[in-house]
Amino acid sequence: MHSTRDRLFLPFLGPVYSSLSESAETLLRVVAGLLLVTHGYGKILNPFGAVGMVEGLGFYPGVFWSPLLAATEFFGGILVAIGLLTRPAAIASAIVLAVTVYFHWIVKAEGIGGAEKSILWTAIMLYFAVRGANTQSVDARLGRQF
Repeated sequence: MHSTRDRLFLPFLGPVYSSLSESAETLLRVVAGLLLVTHGYGKILNPFGAVGMVEGLGFYPGVFWSPLLAATEFFGGILVAIGLLTRPAAIASAIVLAVTVYFHWIVKAEGIGGAEKSILWTAIMLYFAVRGANTQSVDARLGRQF
């Protein structure tokens, strides 16, 4: 059986890849989480501001779903970024982002071009929902993962 290093086109880079893989994964988690926080910041300042939008998507009552959307994006992003309760936060975020895929692709009729960022974010959150956080996380420091 061959190791991954034996299958690399440039095997001498194997140690570089091995030493940076966890840091790259952490960077992806932190950046995705912080971008979600940034996206949810305006909503958390005005948690009822999206009532009309969520009701327009069929989520009633909007006074319930709008603050939940704001909290999921803002606080869920913080949790993903620091790696605390990573899986539940990523699952909740993936659900919200899947709805944004529907919103852009179907409701606004923008197709894949309009939904591509939401698709990418959804995929990233699904990755962390399945993978959880790595050793560079609060979950790891606590010695527990969901």
